[in-house]
This record gives sequence, C-alpha cells and structure tokens, in this order.
Amino acid sequence: MTTCVRFAPSPTGYLHVGGARTALFNWLFARSTGGRFLLRVEDTDTERNRDELTDVILDLLGWLGIEADGEPVFQSDNRSRHREVVEQLLRDGKAYLCDNENNEVVGAELVEGLAVRFRVASYEQETLNICDVVRGEVSFAAAEMEDFVLWRSNATPTFLLANAVDDIDMGITHAIRGEDLLPSTPKAMLVMDAMGAVAPTYAHLPLLVNEQRKKLSKRKDDVSLEIWRGRGYLPEAMANYLATLGWGPPDDIEIRPMAEILELFRLEDVLKSPAFFDPKKLEHFNATHIRRLSSEEFLARLEPWFEEAAWPAQRYRTEVMDALGPMVQEKIRTLAEAERFVDWLMLDDPPVDVASWEKAIAGNAVARDILSEALVVYADTPWQADNLYEATKTLGEQHGLKLGKAQAPIRVAITGRSVGPPLFESLVLLSREEAMRRLQMAINKLD
Repeated sequence: MTTCVRFAPSPTGYLHVGGARTALFNWLFARSTGGRFLLRVEDTDTERNRDELTDVILDLLGWLGIEADGEPVFQSDNRSRHREVVEQLLRDGKAYLCDNENNEVVGAELVEGLAVRFRVASYEQETLNICDVVRGEVSFAAAEMEDFVLWRSNATPTFLLANAVDDIDMGITHAIRGEDLLPSTPKAMLVMDAMGAVAPTYAHLPLLVNEQRKKLSKRKDDVSLEIWRGRGYLPEAMANYLATLGWGPPDDIEIRPMAEILELFRLEDVLKSPAFFDPKKLEHFNATHIRRLSSEEFLARLEPWFEEAAWPAQRYRTEVMDALGPMVQEKIRTLAEAERFVDWLMLDDPPVDVASWEKAIAGNAVARDILSEALVVYADTPWQADNLYEATKTLGEQHGLKLGKAQAPIRVAITGRSVGPPLFESLVLLSREEAMRRLQMAINKLD
C-alpha cells in the first residue's frame, strides 16, 4: 500500500509553529515511506478566510523545504460532494434535520434554514477504538457521545464533515495531526463508517508547550513561523529543530541535515508527552547551522538582509565583506544580527550605542588615556592584526589592564559597540587613517 498523508491548514490566521511541525512530520513520513504528501486548504469558514493568508502559508512551507505532491486542494471546491454525503446520510436515516432549537424535523432532504445532525444511535457498536500510532489504543464510548452537527443552517458543511469526506476521497492512509484534534476523531470515524469507508490510521502528535509547560499561547509566546523567519533564522535550522519536537534520532545527534533525518525518521518513534518549544535551543540550532554554511553561501544568505541596511548602497564593499564574512559567521546567532557586526565599516561614522559608550568610555576612568595613547602608538605600528594586538596588549599592561579591558574603549570608538568581530582584524579592514580619525572623534566627544 502506498502511504498518503495531508497537511490541512486553515487560512484564517498565521502558520503556527505547531502547524509547521505537523506539516513537517507528515512530509517526513511520506518521504521516508515512499508515499505522497498532499496539501489541503480548509477554507470553508467563509467569514474568517483571508486569501492572502493562503499565499503566506504556502510560501512558508516552501521556505521550510516542504513541497507537496501536486497542486493544493481547496476544500471549498468540494462543497457539492459534502452536500451529496449529507443527503445520503439523511436518506439512510443516519442523520436528521433539526431546527435552531435542536429539535428534530421530519424529512430526508436538505431544507434551507435547517441544520443536519448525525444520529449517533445509528452506530451499532458500544465503543469506538482508535489504534493511534503515537498514543496506542484509545477508546470512546458511543453512548457518551451526543448527536453532532454535520451541516449548518446556512448551507455550509462543518469542519468535521468536510474533513472526514475529504480524507476518504483523497485516499488518505494516515492522518497525522495535533493531539488537540483527538476528541473529534471518533466523530469523524462515525461519519466514515456511515459512508461505508475505512478510516485512516491516526497519529496524534504531542502539544508544544512553553517554559511554564503550558500550551503555547498566541498572546504570550512567539508562535508564528513568520516571526522566526523575520528574525533571521535559517529554514534548515528551523526544520531541523521542529523535527526534534516530539521525535529524536536513535543516536541522539539532534543537529543534522534533513537528508539524515529522512533516513532515521519513524512515526512509531514519536513520543506522546508534550514537547517544549525552547527559543534558546532553537537559537543554538540556528547558530550551528550558520557556522556550517560555506563562506560563499553565508554571504549569499546575508544579501537580502543588507538590501535595506542603514548604509548607502554605494558604501557597501564586497572585498571587505569577503574578508570580514568568516569572522562575522563565527559570532552571529541569526542573520538579522549581521548588520550590527558590519555597519560600522559601511557608515561614515560609527553607530552610537549609548550603553556601550557609557560603560566602556564615558564611565571608564582610564578610557581617555587609553584612546590618546592608542592614537600615538597606532600611528607607527605596522598595520597588521598581529602587530596591533601586541601594541594594544603592551598599552594595557602599562595601565595594569588585561587585553580585554584595554581594548574595550578602542572597540567602542572604532565600531560603536562593545560586541563585534575581532578588533584587530577589523582595524586592518578599516584602514589606519579612518581608525585614527575615529579614535580622535571619541576623544573629542569626551571634552
């Protein structure tokens, strides 16, 4: 049997990181089993749907490297099929018409203004058993279930009906989705059974929780995938991290290429306990993936981030970035951080970071002496990183300071910030004349 799975987002909001994880696990299962991965846009909520959100969702899935087999299916296009199934259930006595007070109305044809409910009593078994790949055997007592709505009085199908019908018609063999949908599963199975169809195998993935081990909150947590892309996270790092939320490789090596994850992924290995979405761990994954890029690829990834940078386009120097790139690559954790590591080279004057200035220069009793003496020493020092290192080290020793303390005011005078790429290599790239000018600017500012 060829496996077939689907990811079914609703274009009523952003793509949640939990939804992205669900899409990824479906895609991993399909690719690792030689099956098909389909995309179904569940757009039956006409009041809340936003067409532009469909484009955003598709774009973000593509950014993650999740490509569907074939064009997306829009659930709204299947409206006539949903109606056909409801009409058949009415004729079979497995559903009934009801008014707005939930009173049954006699009839076997759809009537404008009336809803349709599924008749749970038509199911002959006492329990519904779900053999969930992740959660094991889960049972629901049919007697405890109330009749539920299939068709609204405004002539639209409910999520439950549309979801069940489309899964059957699309040939879905495995429904891999979040555990929040587990309570609705027996109802979907009742509908499928009434249609004379066999339900897919279910796998309900664990919830994602925050640091307080509570379900991720739209109000308190950054749950939109778009936010993380906008902060400069690599798609391969995000996909890698999402793959570890509820699943882990047998060798415990978490940070690895997607090709290796595909070889190792097994749906049976997914855990049922909640998965902690840890921003700090995600940042570590991202920093590691950044380090693993080739120098050429790293610079190529930075280009979009520099298109709207603070410096004029004509100030950008390719040869400087070629030299500075490897140093920046070792320092940053996200692509968005790169600008502040290089802007001081592209701007006429260094940027002003007030906190850095106050700590390293304005509030530093020896800063003026360090800057003044550096101005004299650097005038005759061979303009190479090793020579500048030794000269600065000696200058610091004369004041009883270690190198880190001695170079702090110099770094802020040159780059505007306390944190950045290696100072002495940066001085070489800046040029002696510009470095001396900036040191003098800092001294003058203290006067």
